[in-house]
Amino acid sequence: MSTGPDAADLAEIADWNRLLEGKVAVVTGGGDGIGGAIAALFCAHGATVEVAEIDPDRAERISREVSAAGGTIRSHVVDVTVDDDVARLSNAVLGEHGRIDVLVNNVGDYRPLVAFDESTPQTWQRMYDINLRHVFAVTRAFVPAMIEVGRGSIVNVHSVEGMRGFPRDPVYGAMKAAVAHFTTCLAVDLGRHGIRVNGIGTDLTQTPQVDYLTGYEDVGHLWQSWAPVGRVGWPEDQARVALFLASEMSGFVTGHNIPVDGGTKAGGGWLFSPRAGRFVNRSKHL
Repeated sequence: MSTGPDAADLAEIADWNRLLEGKVAVVTGGGDGIGGAIAALFCAHGATVEVAEIDPDRAERISREVSAAGGTIRSHVVDVTVDDDVARLSNAVLGEHGRIDVLVNNVGDYRPLVAFDESTPQTWQRMYDINLRHVFAVTRAFVPAMIEVGRGSIVNVHSVEGMRGFPRDPVYGAMKAAVAHFTTCLAVDLGRHGIRVNGIGTDLTQTPQVDYLTGYEDVGHLWQSWAPVGRVGWPEDQARVALFLASEMSGFVTGHNIPVDGGTKAGGGWLFSPRAGRFVNRSKHL
């Protein structure tokens, strides 16, 4: 009977400075925000990172900045909601490296944030394309290469809005719930091939998308009290968990969706309002 890794194996796994040494990683939406932080941190830990980014300026900037810091990175200007672009991305990555070790499906957007009775079929289609369908498409494009080598880690970035009820985003929440459940099911499906699949449930994180919320009444004063930890998230908060899930530090972890939300899911939407001097439910502020 195996007794597990010996001390030398554990020491190798615990090389905290180079957790992804020699790995090839793909990060979608990797030009900015959470995806950009993930791409930069992966490179800092020794990975070769291939970024999929729809915006040419962001694609160029992340490559320039990470390369200047000593990372190995290449950006591809692609729209992951377009099948031909996904094929072009996978052909480029697999043609260059012959394999992929880590896939991070990070693309997503909650905008427009509207009540269901104000939504339209066009809104639903956009929510599907930008939050769910591309996860299927990109994963399907790269999974065969992981199966071929018998290993891999997939990290799906979604939202705690898919884990709880919240007003004004039921369609978005449904899509994120689907990503979370897809993560769980895919982990069971691919585990026999040595492939792990996990998810990150984000909440309010300081990214360019947050600027959209500034038009909502009374949101500004909530920044310091949004989560029980007393602050909103930063992209680096999500990136550190993505690094853990991508690396062998989580080698026996699969099928899980980890809230990286400062405790908002645990709080059930309740927060302490300095203005009111008491706990209030944040749903009343959106």
